[in-house]
Amino acid sequence: MDTITKVRQRAKANLKTIVLPEYNEKRTLEALKIIEKEGIAKALLLAPDRINPQDKARCIEEFYAMHKAKDFDIEAVREMFNDPIYYAAMMVREGKADGFVAGADHTTADVARTAIRCLDLDERMNIASSCFIMDVPNCDYGESGTFIFADCGIIPDPNSRQLACISLAAAELARKVLDLTPRIAFLSYSTKGSAKGKSVDKVTEALKLVREMEPSLLVDGEMQVDAAIVPEVSRIKYPDSPIQGKANILIFPNLDSGNIGYKIVERLARARALGPLIMGFTKPCSDLSRGCSPDDIVDCVAVTAIRAQ
Repeated sequence: MDTITKVRQRAKANLKTIVLPEYNEKRTLEALKIIEKEGIAKALLLAPDRINPQDKARCIEEFYAMHKAKDFDIEAVREMFNDPIYYAAMMVREGKADGFVAGADHTTADVARTAIRCLDLDERMNIASSCFIMDVPNCDYGESGTFIFADCGIIPDPNSRQLACISLAAAELARKVLDLTPRIAFLSYSTKGSAKGKSVDKVTEALKLVREMEPSLLVDGEMQVDAAIVPEVSRIKYPDSPIQGKANILIFPNLDSGNIGYKIVERLARARALGPLIMGFTKPCSDLSRGCSPDDIVDCVAVTAIRAQ
């Protein structure tokens, strides 16, 4: 059974309510039909006529009270809530839904900003980040072609602590959604001192921090990507690596490399890229690429549902 099929099956085992606020997006409507037909989740299409005006007014007041110290004007908040994505996020915050998925018609910045404003950060991480589940066909690397790439969507230039927290969040997602034992590689242009630079130092410090934070985690770095995922190369470049060229989670040093990397793999290797899955909150949500297909939306709903189980 391939990764995508497994994800859909796991979502069906314990149905969760996932809100889709992009109610007039054609791909979302097509995805909704698939979700309902396959019984993947209790998907709620959040058209304006499905929002109770009194409940919306209450959410606006609650949001305003949450952010009053940040100089949000109440009229500006009312304007923000004309977009159903804010009401969807508040539904998740209040436990009226288990997660939300958007991004076919919103930028990643829009979706992430909504999550940051409406949901609570996990105190262990205290940062929002993102990852992609990559499913590469006919691939022996990673977990039979399955990888997690992070962060590819939110933090432009993460510092060492942020990189460490990104890796912990990605490991948690790998266990929860994919039932994988995480094998994490911090990527760099250097493999264990083969080159020098501030970026290399940052990655090296991130490795030290994550080993202090979760000593049992199988993690290594700094590593070039071939040493991270190709056992034969690992034996040449870094024979003492604990992951032995079998990484299934790749942590990129910055957003440039992460975003470029996932899109190259997606297009050239014809891989499925699920996400960006937003991490770091106490409730799950997912962004989408604006180039997503209906099946991409279905699978992000499935992943978000599993994370809520």
